[in-house]
Amino acid sequence: MKNLQKAEIAVIGGSGLEEIFESKKTLRIGTPYGLPSRIFLSEIDGRNVAFLPRHGKAHSVPPHKINYRANIYALHKLGVVRIIATNAVGAINEKFSPGDLVVPHDFVDFTKRRVPTFYESSPVTHVDFTFPYCPEIRETLISSARKLNVKVWDKAILVCTEGPRFETPAEIEIFRKLGCDVVGMTGIPEAVLARELEICYASLCYVSNMAAGLQSKLSAVEVKRVIGNIFPVFEQVLRETVRTLPHVRKCPCKDALKDARYE
Repeated sequence: MKNLQKAEIAVIGGSGLEEIFESKKTLRIGTPYGLPSRIFLSEIDGRNVAFLPRHGKAHSVPPHKINYRANIYALHKLGVVRIIATNAVGAINEKFSPGDLVVPHDFVDFTKRRVPTFYESSPVTHVDFTFPYCPEIRETLISSARKLNVKVWDKAILVCTEGPRFETPAEIEIFRKLGCDVVGMTGIPEAVLARELEICYASLCYVSNMAAGLQSKLSAVEVKRVIGNIFPVFEQVLRETVRTLPHVRKCPCKDALKDARYE
């Protein structure tokens, strides 16, 4: 790894964002957890940025088959200390509309088969999730959107489901009663795995549709169409966030393993 270019910031791309950054270098990094998605290195205002398309460059990997541990560990090996995730979500909260940007402040995990941790043996490790997303990245995402006069919801609870099918109206009604605002199939366990490696992580979501039961039909074609419509604005917010993120981390994420282990 010592001869490879390093990156401080990573963007993990969701549906429709596979071409967001012009690549200067492409990497495939081996990990103890298998091969991750191919990583593309770019530069924004002098800052090295790694772009990782979680579904693969051709969007060929379904959400329940993504090797989340390999992806996050590869970014860690590359030197990444901040991750900005992007996620397509359906709106449960009827105040939200397709095309809206959302920066979640909390999540609920309804995934079923994904390995949610790097720590499966001694020392037993329990990371704190009082603040599920990095407050510094969240603040920068929100301020960047507002600086660009882009409408953004600054609080939302995201519920993550297993996929690859869309949710049923009954499931969405349950999630609504639990207080969830948006639903998606990615983001978890990414956020957890990043915290376990003391990497800052926050998500910029875009509402691609209303959730099941709130519109007549859901389709993958619609998701792709919506991101195509908002892509220029979405890209501007991401670039402004990368440009204005503080160079020194002062958030609790960097000390997530302090007092977390039974040793």
